[in-house]
Amino acid sequence: MKLGLLTAPFPDTPLGEVAEWARSAGFEALEIACWPKASGASRRYAGTSHIDAGTSAAQAKDIAAELAGKGLTISGLGFYPNPLHPDQAHRGAVIDHLKKVIVLASRMGVSLVNTFCGGDASKTIDANWEAAQKVWPEIIAHAREHGVKLAFENCPMIFSYDEWPGGHNIAYSPYIWRRILEAWGGDVGMNFDPSHLVWQMIDKERFIREFGPHMLHVHAKDLMIDHDGLYERGILSAGIGWQVPRMPGLGDINWSTIFSGLYRAGYDGPVIIEHEDRRFEGSDEKVKRGFLLARDVLCPFVK
Repeated sequence: MKLGLLTAPFPDTPLGEVAEWARSAGFEALEIACWPKASGASRRYAGTSHIDAGTSAAQAKDIAAELAGKGLTISGLGFYPNPLHPDQAHRGAVIDHLKKVIVLASRMGVSLVNTFCGGDASKTIDANWEAAQKVWPEIIAHAREHGVKLAFENCPMIFSYDEWPGGHNIAYSPYIWRRILEAWGGDVGMNFDPSHLVWQMIDKERFIREFGPHMLHVHAKDLMIDHDGLYERGILSAGIGWQVPRMPGLGDINWSTIFSGLYRAGYDGPVIIEHEDRRFEGSDEKVKRGFLLARDVLCPFVK
């Protein structure tokens, strides 16, 4: 395993500077945020463009070589949009950019692009799955042609009322993951984030036992349930008002149990810290402090 970080919380810091700091702090891998340069997403921890998706083949190779020279592995390129968005223009734009990110990964010699399956929050899971079967085969074929695999994160994308009640990403539960793997398992795997199982009350150990062999990438993010918020809003609020993202070690996850399951499942890939903790934001120094705290919690498990 290699411990690294997702570059998204450094939107105004050039990739080279992020890489230099990561190397000096003992990290071994980067997941590089690749949102559109001109008009990234407005939500928190999204919209960062550390590499322009239109980068030439020669420039892409140079970037990969520069990071390798610093002793850093690229775990994957990250772009997390909604390819099943109900607005067709929006859907088309994000799919077009996703395809460009796939080409960029191929040019860099990076074999993985991390993304979302997507979802229309107003539709049922089954209706969304029908739409996914129409949208994704062409994108998956594009990735296959470029020697790239796709990893869907298991995040429901329900953090605010514009995402309620169904969320903006359906690839969050065993119910859909079995369908995804049956349909596209040779080309699509999971970017596993255990924090999303906490507030859904999905058995984490069982989830790893079932889907561990299909995990291509792991995000290390913790989550704390605010029990006062849960009392006020109840479970039908789908986590809004009581799921609190934290740095690893500051939430409800037992990381020894998570790593025990990953090792038993045969996972030996990158473990990438995803920073969404409000207690450690507002400046690069605070973001770095959060990453360092998470590093010290996780390092004993990453061998």
